[in-house]
Amino acid sequence: MSSSTAAFAASQDDVPEAGSEGPVWQLQSAYTADVIGVVDGIDTPAGRFLDNFDASLDGDLERQFGWRGARVHFSLLANGGGEPNAIAGTLQGYDNIEVGSQGVRLYEAWIEQDLAEGRASILAGLYDVNSEFYVTEASDLLMAPPFGIGSELAATGPNGPAIFPSTSLAARIRIGSTDGFHVQAAAVNARAGTIGDDGGVDTTMDDGILYLAEAGWAGPLRIAVGAWRYGEGQEDIRDTLPGGDPALSDAQGAYLVAEGTVFEAEDAPTVRAFLRLGVSDGDTTDFKGGWQTGLRVDSVFDSRPDSAFSIGFHQGLLSDKSKANARDAGTTFGNAEGGIELTYADTLGPFTIQPDLQWIYNPGGDKDRDPILTAGLRLIFTLR
Repeated sequence: MSSSTAAFAASQDDVPEAGSEGPVWQLQSAYTADVIGVVDGIDTPAGRFLDNFDASLDGDLERQFGWRGARVHFSLLANGGGEPNAIAGTLQGYDNIEVGSQGVRLYEAWIEQDLAEGRASILAGLYDVNSEFYVTEASDLLMAPPFGIGSELAATGPNGPAIFPSTSLAARIRIGSTDGFHVQAAAVNARAGTIGDDGGVDTTMDDGILYLAEAGWAGPLRIAVGAWRYGEGQEDIRDTLPGGDPALSDAQGAYLVAEGTVFEAEDAPTVRAFLRLGVSDGDTTDFKGGWQTGLRVDSVFDSRPDSAFSIGFHQGLLSDKSKANARDAGTTFGNAEGGIELTYADTLGPFTIQPDLQWIYNPGGDKDRDPILTAGLRLIFTLR
């Protein structure tokens, strides 16, 4: 299962604070179209077209109804087109708007209430945990899914955790602010599903709860450490019960993220760096951990203030059980599937154009496969 993130859906940082100036209701939307595929490393190079439309509506309930410190957020996704990873056969994917099931979904629908005069808040509803947990802004230009959320977490759960494109019912509490120290925790339905998915929103909680906690500090350097655990056992990828059904194992892990500005000067590009590390049990997914690192350069050219360049490196570290399963199937897994990505984006009015190159080694975990080279072009049309 590849990890994904909603690269262009509204994040928490985009949601206006309750009582702030500006529109009481704010509507944003963006249409993203990708043409991407494998150009080297397979017998017949091929590509696919895929697209993503997202629209979000944010409301200030304090100014609208007098509900002090409250805000509401809704977002909708519509995904179509092909599945480029079917060509490449990687474990982690290489396009962060690829979905396994095309269609229209209610992506998020939550309400947030400030507490302690804005020093804390609680949130409840359909929620993407990757909007606040395990996230780095300096990596958000990159298209490979591991730069959004680590594969060792993205591959968990009965049908994936509450991330792009399917969220689930959740409650989150946060203490602190975006500048300085913060601590946050969330309890999320382990079975992701929303309106537009088969079965819709799961309200039974039969598969238990995914718990997440994170503490961090933001200043010149932003750093955060987090942990996650499923409240009920998840299917082991190798161990079985006497009757042949998968055994249940504890699915849990931890992560560290750091990012900061490494160069900034007047009339010069701004350079930010990021580092992300994750570990997990290695019993319930193919991954026992992973890491991602890279740079983002903004205002690459003086004449193009919206120009941006990014380079990223990633590895998904393969577990001993996944290697054993591969041996049983006649395949030799390497220690990791990894890659390098280069991308550049520039904006012309409401349009953003972004060419992208990725080199991926041990695709599918198979160390006997040749590395592959992917090339893509992303076009984003933004309405605000």
